[in-house]
Amino acid sequence: MTSTWTEPSNTATALLLLGRGTDPASERGVDCPGDLPAPSDPGLVERARAAKETLGDRVFVLGHHYQRDEVIQFADVTGDSFKLAREAAARPSAEFIVFCGVHFMAESADILTGPDQRVVLPDLAAGCSMADMAVLGQVQTAWEQFEELGIAADVVPVTYMNSSADIKGFVGRNKGVVCTSSNAKRALTWAYEQGSKVFFLPDQHLGRNTAVLEMGFELDDCVLYDPHKPNGGLTAEQLRNAKMILWRGHCSVHGRFTIDSVREVRERVPGVNVLVHPECRHEVVRAADQVGSTEYIIKALEAAPAGSAWAVGTELNLVRRMALAHPDKQIMFLDRTVCYCSTMNRIDLPHLVWALEELVAGRVPNQIVVDADTAHHARVALDQMLALP
Repeated sequence: MTSTWTEPSNTATALLLLGRGTDPASERGVDCPGDLPAPSDPGLVERARAAKETLGDRVFVLGHHYQRDEVIQFADVTGDSFKLAREAAARPSAEFIVFCGVHFMAESADILTGPDQRVVLPDLAAGCSMADMAVLGQVQTAWEQFEELGIAADVVPVTYMNSSADIKGFVGRNKGVVCTSSNAKRALTWAYEQGSKVFFLPDQHLGRNTAVLEMGFELDDCVLYDPHKPNGGLTAEQLRNAKMILWRGHCSVHGRFTIDSVREVRERVPGVNVLVHPECRHEVVRAADQVGSTEYIIKALEAAPAGSAWAVGTELNLVRRMALAHPDKQIMFLDRTVCYCSTMNRIDLPHLVWALEELVAGRVPNQIVVDADTAHHARVALDQMLALP
Protein backbone atom coordinates (compact mmCIF):
# COMPACT_ATOMS: atom_id res chain seq x y z
CA MET A 1 0.00 0.00 0.00
CA THR A 2 1.30 3.45 -0.92
CA SER A 3 1.87 5.85 1.97
CA THR A 4 -0.31 8.96 2.21
CA TRP A 5 2.58 10.93 3.73
CA THR A 6 3.00 14.43 2.28
CA GLU A 7 6.15 16.35 3.10
CA PRO A 8 5.40 19.76 4.66
CA SER A 9 5.68 22.61 2.21
CA ASN A 10 9.05 23.86 1.05
CA THR A 11 7.65 26.74 -0.97
CA ALA A 12 8.27 30.42 -0.35
CA THR A 13 5.06 30.53 1.67
CA ALA A 14 6.37 28.07 4.25
CA LEU A 15 7.38 29.84 7.44
CA LEU A 16 11.03 29.75 8.38
CA LEU A 17 11.86 26.79 6.16
CA LEU A 18 15.50 27.77 6.12
CA GLY A 19 15.46 29.65 9.41
CA ARG A 20 15.36 32.95 7.53
CA GLY A 21 12.83 34.79 9.63
CA THR A 22 10.63 34.90 12.67
CA ASP A 23 7.06 33.69 12.99
CA PRO A 24 5.11 36.12 15.21
CA ALA A 25 2.58 33.39 16.00
CA SER A 26 5.22 31.17 17.59
CA GLU A 27 6.38 31.32 21.15
CA ARG A 28 9.15 33.84 21.66
CA GLY A 29 12.51 32.22 21.11
CA VAL A 30 11.09 29.44 18.94
CA ASP A 31 12.66 29.40 15.50
CA CYS A 32 13.00 26.81 12.79
CA PRO A 33 16.65 25.80 12.61
CA GLY A 34 16.69 25.12 8.90
CA ASP A 35 16.85 22.22 6.47
CA LEU A 36 17.61 18.70 7.57
CA PRO A 37 21.05 17.84 6.14
CA ALA A 38 21.09 15.52 3.16
CA PRO A 39 21.46 11.78 3.83
CA SER A 40 25.01 10.72 4.49
CA ASP A 41 27.29 8.90 2.08
CA PRO A 42 26.01 5.31 1.77
CA GLY A 43 29.56 4.09 2.38
CA LEU A 44 29.17 5.20 5.97
CA VAL A 45 26.46 2.61 6.49
CA GLU A 46 28.94 -0.20 5.92
CA ARG A 47 31.51 1.46 8.16
CA ALA A 48 28.99 1.81 10.96
CA ARG A 49 27.88 -1.79 10.57
CA ALA A 50 31.47 -3.05 10.58
CA ALA A 51 32.44 -1.04 13.66
CA LYS A 52 29.35 -2.14 15.55
CA GLU A 53 29.99 -5.80 14.68
CA THR A 54 33.60 -5.50 15.80
CA LEU A 55 32.56 -4.09 19.17
CA GLY A 56 29.83 -6.71 19.61
CA ASP A 57 28.27 -6.84 23.08
CA ARG A 58 30.76 -4.28 24.36
CA VAL A 59 28.64 -1.49 22.85
CA PHE A 60 24.96 -0.68 23.30
CA VAL A 61 23.49 1.98 21.01
CA LEU A 62 20.47 3.97 22.13
CA GLY A 63 18.38 5.96 19.63
CA HIS A 64 15.82 8.59 20.56
CA HIS A 65 12.60 8.64 18.53
CA TYR A 66 13.49 12.07 17.12
CA GLN A 67 16.68 10.83 15.47
CA ARG A 68 16.94 10.45 11.72
CA ASP A 69 16.36 7.05 10.15
CA GLU A 70 19.99 6.77 9.07
CA VAL A 71 20.94 6.80 12.77
CA ILE A 72 17.94 4.89 14.15
CA GLN A 73 18.79 1.87 11.96
CA PHE A 74 21.84 1.21 14.18
CA ALA A 75 20.04 1.59 17.52
CA ASP A 76 19.71 -1.50 19.69
CA VAL A 77 16.77 0.16 21.43
CA THR A 78 14.63 3.16 20.48
CA GLY A 79 12.52 5.16 22.88
CA ASP A 80 11.97 8.41 24.72
CA SER A 81 14.57 9.89 27.05
CA PHE A 82 13.61 8.04 30.22
CA LYS A 83 13.06 4.67 28.53
CA LEU A 84 16.51 4.89 26.98
CA ALA A 85 18.24 5.81 30.25
CA ARG A 86 16.48 2.92 31.94
CA GLU A 87 17.48 0.56 29.13
CA ALA A 88 21.10 1.66 29.55
CA ALA A 89 20.92 0.88 33.28
CA ALA A 90 19.54 -2.56 32.44
CA ARG A 91 22.64 -3.43 30.37
CA PRO A 92 25.42 -3.63 33.01
CA SER A 93 27.50 -5.87 30.75
CA ALA A 94 27.82 -3.20 28.05
CA GLU A 95 31.14 -1.42 28.38
CA PHE A 96 30.09 1.48 26.16
CA ILE A 97 26.71 3.21 25.93
CA VAL A 98 26.50 5.26 22.73
CA PHE A 99 23.58 7.64 23.21
CA CYS A 100 22.07 9.01 20.02
CA GLY A 101 20.08 11.77 21.64
CA VAL A 102 20.98 15.00 23.42
CA HIS A 103 23.23 15.94 26.32
CA PHE A 104 20.78 15.70 29.24
CA MET A 105 19.82 12.19 28.12
CA ALA A 106 23.44 11.05 28.12
CA GLU A 107 23.86 12.59 31.59
CA SER A 108 20.89 10.60 32.89
CA ALA A 109 22.37 7.44 31.40
CA ASP A 110 25.68 8.13 33.15
CA ILE A 111 23.85 8.64 36.46
CA LEU A 112 21.90 5.40 36.14
CA THR A 113 24.66 3.15 34.79
CA GLY A 114 27.51 1.47 36.66
CA PRO A 115 30.92 2.99 37.38
CA ASP A 116 32.62 0.71 34.84
CA GLN A 117 30.35 1.78 32.00
CA ARG A 118 31.16 4.76 29.80
CA VAL A 119 28.54 6.90 28.10
CA VAL A 120 29.38 8.47 24.74
CA LEU A 121 27.53 11.30 22.99
CA PRO A 122 28.59 11.31 19.31
CA ASP A 123 28.37 15.12 19.07
CA LEU A 124 28.83 17.28 22.16
CA ALA A 125 26.90 20.09 20.44
CA ALA A 126 23.71 18.01 20.71
CA GLY A 127 22.14 19.93 23.55
CA CYS A 128 18.54 20.81 24.39
CA SER A 129 17.20 24.35 24.28
CA MET A 130 14.60 23.56 26.95
CA ALA A 131 17.14 22.08 29.36
CA ASP A 132 19.39 25.09 28.77
CA MET A 133 16.59 27.43 29.87
CA ALA A 134 17.01 26.34 33.50
CA VAL A 135 20.50 27.25 34.75
CA LEU A 136 21.46 26.11 38.24
CA GLY A 137 22.47 29.58 39.44
CA GLN A 138 19.13 31.05 38.37
CA VAL A 139 17.20 28.22 40.00
CA GLN A 140 19.12 28.64 43.26
CA THR A 141 18.36 32.37 43.20
CA ALA A 142 14.65 31.59 42.89
CA TRP A 143 14.86 29.13 45.78
CA GLU A 144 16.59 31.75 47.94
CA GLN A 145 13.69 34.07 47.19
CA PHE A 146 11.27 31.39 48.37
CA GLU A 147 13.31 31.06 51.56
CA GLU A 148 13.23 34.81 52.18
CA LEU A 149 9.44 34.78 51.77
CA GLY A 150 9.14 31.87 54.21
CA ILE A 151 7.49 29.55 51.67
CA ALA A 152 10.40 27.24 50.78
CA ALA A 153 9.33 24.66 53.38
CA ASP A 154 6.00 24.34 51.53
CA VAL A 155 7.53 24.07 48.05
CA VAL A 156 8.42 20.73 46.45
CA PRO A 157 10.63 20.97 43.36
CA VAL A 158 9.69 18.77 40.40
CA THR A 159 11.85 18.68 37.31
CA TYR A 160 11.07 17.24 33.93
CA MET A 161 13.42 14.56 32.65
CA ASN A 162 14.42 17.13 30.01
CA SER A 163 16.72 18.99 32.38
CA SER A 164 20.43 19.04 33.14
CA ALA A 165 22.08 16.85 35.77
CA ASP A 166 22.69 20.04 37.79
CA ILE A 167 18.95 20.71 37.98
CA LYS A 168 18.15 17.09 38.82
CA GLY A 169 20.78 17.32 41.56
CA PHE A 170 19.17 20.50 42.91
CA VAL A 171 15.81 18.77 43.01
CA GLY A 172 17.27 15.76 44.80
CA ARG A 173 18.95 17.97 47.41
CA ASN A 174 15.62 19.65 48.08
CA LYS A 175 13.59 16.46 48.43
CA GLY A 176 11.88 16.64 45.07
CA VAL A 177 11.30 14.29 42.18
CA VAL A 178 11.96 13.90 38.46
CA CYS A 179 9.02 13.29 36.12
CA THR A 180 8.43 12.33 32.51
CA SER A 181 5.63 13.43 30.21
CA SER A 182 3.89 10.13 30.87
CA ASN A 183 4.03 10.15 34.68
CA ALA A 184 3.80 13.90 35.40
CA LYS A 185 0.41 13.53 37.11
CA ARG A 186 1.73 10.80 39.41
CA ALA A 187 4.78 12.90 40.25
CA LEU A 188 2.69 15.97 41.00
CA THR A 189 0.24 13.97 43.10
CA TRP A 190 3.18 12.72 45.19
CA ALA A 191 4.61 16.24 45.43
CA TYR A 192 1.36 17.70 46.75
CA GLU A 193 1.35 15.04 49.44
CA GLN A 194 4.71 16.46 50.59
CA GLY A 195 3.89 20.17 50.39
CA SER A 196 1.31 22.72 49.30
CA LYS A 197 3.24 24.15 46.34
CA VAL A 198 5.23 22.79 43.42
CA PHE A 199 8.17 24.47 41.72
CA PHE A 200 8.06 22.93 38.22
CA LEU A 201 11.16 22.96 35.99
CA PRO A 202 11.93 23.65 33.18
CA ASP A 203 8.90 23.24 30.87
CA GLN A 204 6.05 25.54 31.80
CA HIS A 205 3.65 23.86 29.37
CA LEU A 206 3.92 20.33 30.71
CA GLY A 207 3.47 21.66 34.25
CA ARG A 208 0.48 23.84 33.39
CA ASN A 209 -1.22 21.24 31.18
CA THR A 210 -0.87 18.53 33.82
CA ALA A 211 -2.06 20.73 36.69
CA VAL A 212 -5.05 22.21 34.88
CA LEU A 213 -6.19 19.44 32.55
CA GLU A 214 -5.39 16.40 34.68
CA MET A 215 -5.52 17.60 38.28
CA GLY A 216 -8.37 20.11 38.17
CA PHE A 217 -6.39 23.24 38.99
CA GLU A 218 -7.36 26.66 37.69
CA LEU A 219 -5.04 28.66 35.47
CA ASP A 220 -4.92 31.26 38.25
CA ASP A 221 -3.37 28.64 40.54
CA CYS A 222 -0.29 28.71 38.29
CA VAL A 223 2.23 31.55 38.13
CA LEU A 224 5.12 31.90 35.71
CA TYR A 225 8.59 32.56 37.13
CA ASP A 226 10.80 34.42 34.65
CA PRO A 227 14.47 34.21 35.72
CA HIS A 228 15.31 37.22 33.57
CA LYS A 229 13.06 39.54 35.58
CA PRO A 230 13.60 40.85 39.12
CA ASN A 231 12.02 38.43 41.59
CA GLY A 232 10.92 36.32 38.65
CA GLY A 233 8.44 39.01 37.62
CA LEU A 234 6.18 37.99 40.52
CA THR A 235 5.02 39.68 43.69
CA ALA A 236 5.38 38.13 47.12
CA GLU A 237 1.60 37.74 47.24
CA GLN A 238 1.51 35.90 43.91
CA LEU A 239 4.14 33.45 45.12
CA ARG A 240 2.41 32.91 48.46
CA ASN A 241 -0.95 32.25 46.77
CA ALA A 242 0.31 30.04 43.95
CA LYS A 243 -0.09 26.28 43.97
CA MET A 244 2.16 25.81 40.95
CA ILE A 245 5.23 27.95 40.29
CA LEU A 246 6.19 27.32 36.66
CA TRP A 247 9.67 28.02 35.32
CA ARG A 248 9.66 30.01 32.10
CA GLY A 249 10.95 27.33 29.74
CA HIS A 250 9.60 25.52 26.71
CA CYS A 251 10.46 23.14 23.88
CA SER A 252 11.57 24.85 20.69
CA VAL A 253 9.88 22.16 18.59
CA HIS A 254 6.55 21.82 20.36
CA GLY A 255 6.31 25.59 20.80
CA ARG A 256 5.92 25.80 17.02
CA PHE A 257 2.38 24.45 17.06
CA THR A 258 -0.39 27.04 17.32
CA ILE A 259 -4.15 27.09 17.65
CA ASP A 260 -4.23 28.25 14.04
CA SER A 261 -2.45 25.03 13.05
CA VAL A 262 -5.26 23.05 14.67
CA ARG A 263 -8.02 25.12 13.06
CA GLU A 264 -6.40 24.93 9.64
CA VAL A 265 -6.02 21.15 9.64
CA ARG A 266 -9.60 20.63 10.85
CA GLU A 267 -10.87 22.76 7.94
CA ARG A 268 -8.61 21.00 5.45
CA VAL A 269 -9.14 17.41 6.60
CA PRO A 270 -12.69 16.65 7.79
CA GLY A 271 -12.79 14.18 10.66
CA VAL A 272 -9.08 14.49 11.42
CA ASN A 273 -7.85 13.49 14.89
CA VAL A 274 -5.44 16.00 16.40
CA LEU A 275 -2.82 14.29 18.57
CA VAL A 276 -0.24 16.42 20.39
CA HIS A 277 2.53 16.22 22.97
CA PRO A 278 1.91 17.85 26.40
CA GLU A 279 4.91 20.15 25.79
CA CYS A 280 2.63 22.07 23.40
CA ARG A 281 1.04 25.30 24.53
CA HIS A 282 -2.06 25.12 26.71
CA GLU A 283 -4.49 26.37 24.07
CA VAL A 284 -3.16 23.83 21.55
CA VAL A 285 -3.52 20.95 24.01
CA ARG A 286 -7.07 22.05 24.88
CA ALA A 287 -8.00 22.10 21.20
CA ALA A 288 -6.54 18.64 20.50
CA ASP A 289 -8.45 15.35 20.55
CA GLN A 290 -5.69 13.46 22.33
CA VAL A 291 -2.55 14.42 24.21
CA GLY A 292 0.29 12.24 25.39
CA SER A 293 3.98 11.44 25.59
CA THR A 294 6.05 10.29 22.64
CA GLU A 295 5.40 6.66 23.57
CA TYR A 296 1.67 7.42 23.88
CA ILE A 297 1.63 9.01 20.42
CA ILE A 298 3.32 5.97 18.88
CA LYS A 299 0.90 3.53 20.52
CA ALA A 300 -2.14 5.65 19.59
CA LEU A 301 -1.14 5.70 15.94
CA GLU A 302 -0.37 1.98 15.92
CA ALA A 303 -3.81 1.21 17.38
CA ALA A 304 -5.73 3.63 15.14
CA PRO A 305 -8.14 2.08 12.64
CA ALA A 306 -7.24 1.91 8.97
CA GLY A 307 -8.47 4.89 7.02
CA SER A 308 -8.37 7.28 9.97
CA ALA A 309 -6.70 10.67 9.65
CA TRP A 310 -4.23 12.08 12.21
CA ALA A 311 -2.51 15.44 12.52
CA VAL A 312 0.37 14.99 14.95
CA GLY A 313 2.04 17.74 16.94
CA THR A 314 5.52 16.45 17.74
CA GLU A 315 8.96 16.24 16.10
CA LEU A 316 8.86 15.77 12.33
CA ASN A 317 11.23 12.79 12.09
CA LEU A 318 8.91 10.73 14.27
CA VAL A 319 5.77 11.83 12.44
CA ARG A 320 7.29 10.91 9.08
CA ARG A 321 8.48 7.54 10.41
CA MET A 322 4.99 6.72 11.74
CA ALA A 323 3.34 7.81 8.48
CA LEU A 324 5.60 5.59 6.41
CA ALA A 325 5.13 2.67 8.82
CA HIS A 326 1.32 2.94 8.64
CA PRO A 327 0.36 3.64 5.00
CA ASP A 328 -3.22 2.52 5.72
CA LYS A 329 -3.71 5.68 7.80
CA GLN A 330 -3.47 9.34 6.85
CA ILE A 331 -0.80 10.67 9.21
CA MET A 332 0.37 14.25 8.77
CA PHE A 333 2.48 16.86 10.55
CA LEU A 334 0.31 19.36 12.42
CA ASP A 335 2.37 22.34 11.22
CA ARG A 336 2.59 23.13 7.50
CA THR A 337 6.23 24.20 7.99
CA VAL A 338 9.31 22.01 7.81
CA CYS A 339 10.95 22.30 11.23
CA TYR A 340 13.21 19.76 12.92
CA CYS A 341 14.80 19.61 16.34
CA SER A 342 18.15 21.15 15.38
CA THR A 343 20.14 19.80 18.32
CA MET A 344 18.77 16.26 18.07
CA ASN A 345 19.71 16.20 14.41
CA ARG A 346 23.33 16.98 15.19
CA ILE A 347 23.72 13.25 15.82
CA ASP A 348 24.11 12.21 12.21
CA LEU A 349 25.69 9.15 10.64
CA PRO A 350 29.18 10.71 10.26
CA HIS A 351 29.30 11.47 13.99
CA LEU A 352 28.01 8.00 14.88
CA VAL A 353 30.59 6.31 12.61
CA TRP A 354 33.38 8.42 14.10
CA ALA A 355 32.33 7.53 17.66
CA LEU A 356 32.11 3.80 16.91
CA GLU A 357 35.41 3.70 15.04
CA GLU A 358 37.12 5.56 17.88
CA LEU A 359 35.87 2.90 20.30
CA VAL A 360 37.19 0.18 17.98
CA ALA A 361 40.58 1.94 18.05
CA GLY A 362 40.59 1.87 21.85
CA ARG A 363 39.77 5.55 22.37
CA VAL A 364 36.63 6.80 24.17
CA PRO A 365 35.35 9.98 22.49
CA ASN A 366 32.99 12.53 24.00
CA GLN A 367 32.51 10.67 27.26
CA ILE A 368 29.77 12.18 29.41
CA VAL A 369 30.64 12.18 33.10
CA VAL A 370 28.49 13.67 35.86
CA ASP A 371 30.44 14.56 38.99
CA ALA A 372 29.85 12.25 41.95
CA ASP A 373 28.02 14.73 44.21
CA THR A 374 25.63 15.90 41.49
CA ALA A 375 25.08 12.32 40.34
CA HIS A 376 24.25 11.20 43.90
CA HIS A 377 21.56 13.84 44.43
CA ALA A 378 20.19 13.49 40.92
CA ARG A 379 19.93 9.75 41.52
CA VAL A 380 17.90 10.49 44.67
CA ALA A 381 15.36 12.42 42.56
CA LEU A 382 15.35 9.76 39.84
CA ASP A 383 14.92 6.96 42.36
CA GLN A 384 12.00 8.83 43.88
CA MET A 385 10.39 8.87 40.45
CA LEU A 386 10.98 5.13 40.07
CA ALA A 387 9.32 4.59 43.45
CA LEU A 388 6.12 6.43 42.47
CA PRO A 389 3.00 4.28 42.84
